[in-house]
Amino acid sequence: MKTHQIEIQKFKAASNSSHGTVSFKVDALVNARQPVEGIEPSSLITMSEANARVLMALLKTQLAEFDGRKARSQR
Repeated sequence: MKTHQIEIQKFKAASNSSHGTVSFKVDALVNARQPVEGIEPSSLITMSEANARVLMALLKTQLAEFDGRKARSQR
């Protein structure tokens, strides 16, 4: 498995599909990351507090759109 260090620079947009996925358009720095021995390999995403707040707002908006599409009986 390839692992990466992903640093979010800026969130540009968010959208969701009828298939239940959310996509984000971002500016990011992506660098290969060497796995640390004894620790399960994984990629790491980092962002500033300001970008984390933008992410939260975008997620709330996208989830509200998913909820708006559900039939009233599913709510």
